Amino acid sequence: MAGNQFHTTLVNAAIFLLILFTKTTAAEQPGQSEVGSRGLKSGSISQLSGYATTKGKLDSGQTQVYELNAAEGDYVQGQLAGPQLSLALLNRENQQVRMLARGEAMRQDFRFIVENKGPYKLEVSAAEPASFSIQLKAFIPRNEQFPPPDVLQSPRLRELEETVSTSGSTEQFWQEMQKQGTPLIETANVIPPLSKGTALVTFLWRGASRNVRLFGAPSGDHDELRRLKNSDVWFGSYRVPLSSRIGYKLAPDVPEFKGTFWERRRAILATAQHDPFNKKYFPEDAVDQYDGESFVELPGASKQPWIIKNNDTPAGKVETHRFSSKIFGNIRDLFVYRPHDYQAASKQKCLLLVFDGEKYLNDIKLPVILDNLIAMRMIPPTAVVFISNPSGESRSLELPCNPDLARFLAEELFPWIRQQKLDTTREKTVIAGASYGGLAAAYAGLKHPELFGNVYCQSGSFWWSPRSTPEMSEVEPEWLTRQFVTAPVEDVHFYLEAGQFESNPRGGGSILGTTRHLRDVLQAKGYLVQLHEYASGHGYFYWRYNVPDALIRLLGTQHTTTD
Repeated sequence: MAGNQFHTTLVNAAIFLLILFTKTTAAEQPGQSEVGSRGLKSGSISQLSGYATTKGKLDSGQTQVYELNAAEGDYVQGQLAGPQLSLALLNRENQQVRMLARGEAMRQDFRFIVENKGPYKLEVSAAEPASFSIQLKAFIPRNEQFPPPDVLQSPRLRELEETVSTSGSTEQFWQEMQKQGTPLIETANVIPPLSKGTALVTFLWRGASRNVRLFGAPSGDHDELRRLKNSDVWFGSYRVPLSSRIGYKLAPDVPEFKGTFWERRRAILATAQHDPFNKKYFPEDAVDQYDGESFVELPGASKQPWIIKNNDTPAGKVETHRFSSKIFGNIRDLFVYRPHDYQAASKQKCLLLVFDGEKYLNDIKLPVILDNLIAMRMIPPTAVVFISNPSGESRSLELPCNPDLARFLAEELFPWIRQQKLDTTREKTVIAGASYGGLAAAYAGLKHPELFGNVYCQSGSFWWSPRSTPEMSEVEPEWLTRQFVTAPVEDVHFYLEAGQFESNPRGGGSILGTTRHLRDVLQAKGYLVQLHEYASGHGYFYWRYNVPDALIRLLGTQHTTTD
């Protein structure tokens, strides 16, 4: 078998670059006759085999033509070397069908597929006297053109693939997954090899009949899982940093139907659920398998003790207030957190305002974080005003760079804050939010630097511009960033965060990319700005891990300018 393969390889190698050239110059030689409408000459035939290179010389304005012995569908790749040389592909009527090289470099690569008007010729032309060389680096017949074999990245799945091919059983594999939990995390024998500091994470589902989609990180999209042969194993593998923290759902048999793009896309919510082989999910008190999401933390994921409730730590109090806005013409809840033994007259006290207040209260559990930080004297006593949304629709109208929001903060909310004796100096006041809330926080810092000396943006939607969406940005996105370009510099400290998995796979606004751009603009303007990037995605599960460090950076005694 090995001998036959070696013989076949030698035969293919001989055929591989067996090219017949007909060499002609513009100066007529005895015994030659004109060919076709271009007045070209035919002459002696030479052979080029293997990786040999044909060389020649041309005077100014001269050409040389080589006849190419190739069949329809063959793939040809080569290189022309020499100064100011052009290379054209001619058909059997000596008509130019493609310009392969234009004399733009000393070495010019070319490639093409042979069509059905052969035999074809390669015509080399010189603008000035020059030596040249032409080499065919690849010559692949059509019947040898096929994709490389699909090698599974995961060593465990490669082993399973062999088992399925022989016995067809996956039972032992699923028993193993039930015992160790999923997703499958591997760091050795991955194909191709992993780069330093990364791991292969493979998400798995058992037994769907039509499809399975991964909802959430690492891609942030609705990725289709693949089926392992004809088995009950569906899988999707991703290379991620060892510091990754990933939240996700799995959606088996997502329905397909006629409808708009968004109607069909949102159908994933009908089946998206926890990973049945993963016992870790968020929130911990999820009411059923469809509530919240599963998560996996790789060995290098940062630990965060500040988010864990400590029964020995004195707890602050949270009050609920109904707040009526004349500017918006609506009513919302405001939740106010005061730490244990809060002293309204203290000159050390700080103030934090957060958008999407109900999420920071219930999902991030910000009071627990503040209780811990204050008790350990990592930050001064800090009160919080949680600004909730009257509705989902009002959130989309109020938060994205709305002038009425700036008025609401300055003309309605802050007078009320002063009545509650929560106000402090601007240097000790932070405005914060996530996603649209992060965008709103940066906008508030732009419009009212006299109120907010610190801005904290978690995965801010800086792609936003009027009449745009994450999938369909307007012609000129990043409206807020452009406002900072022309605005005067103020004494405001910006702390920005974005996940490394927050790039938009559909080609719209990337939160990671636009956050980096805002960082660059603010730095160029002279603002104090920090950017923290982390190996996670978009959601409160991730954001809660970052809040403690951000508050320490903004309100703690140690301030640095870089992460």
